[in-house]
Amino acid sequence: MKKLGTTLSQLRSEKGLAQKEMAACLNLSISAISSYENDVHAPDPVMLCRLAEFFGVTTDYLLGRTEYRCPPEALKKHITSDYTLYNIVDTVLTLNQERQTSVVDFVKFMKHLHDEAPAPDQPAD
Repeated sequence: MKKLGTTLSQLRSEKGLAQKEMAACLNLSISAISSYENDVHAPDPVMLCRLAEFFGVTTDYLLGRTEYRCPPEALKKHITSDYTLYNIVDTVLTLNQERQTSVVDFVKFMKHLHDEAPAPDQPAD
């Protein structure tokens, strides 16, 4: 299980923040951030919730209880006017294994197309 400090440090780095910047955003001291990241002290439950909200992850993710980052509220996000992420997940779970695999393959293909597309401000070749 990944330690809280490692997770916090990784999330901070992903956001491109120094400890000083993160401390300022959360109204904490740099030493508090350092002590959390080095697992010297653990945040209290209120701070744990603030950290999860700040990084857009669940408290379970911070605590290493799951690898799923997104808070459950993210499942309510509408992908289209009538489909939420929850609807999509629920639909996929009703499919047989072969069709679930096909859905995953299609999503991987779409991600590949997205990753290979030129940035919006760059002309296509």
